[in-house]
Amino acid sequence: MSKKVDFVKSLNGLSEADLTAKIKEDEMRIKKLTFTHSLSPLENPQSIRSLRRDIARLKTQLRKIQIGA
Repeated sequence: MSKKVDFVKSLNGLSEADLTAKIKEDEMRIKKLTFTHSLSPLENPQSIRSLRRDIARLKTQLRKIQIGA
């Protein structure tokens, strides 16, 4: 639970461009992970789930900045 709180707090200081770049970077990472997992099982398949959730948190923060909340 602490990791999630630290991750969200670290997003507060980022600009819109930084968030967009981080989203693109993480989306590329998740594509590579899922491709690798389809060829041979990952040691920790839960990492795909946590990365997907981190992307969702990034998109939520980006949306908050865009609407000015």
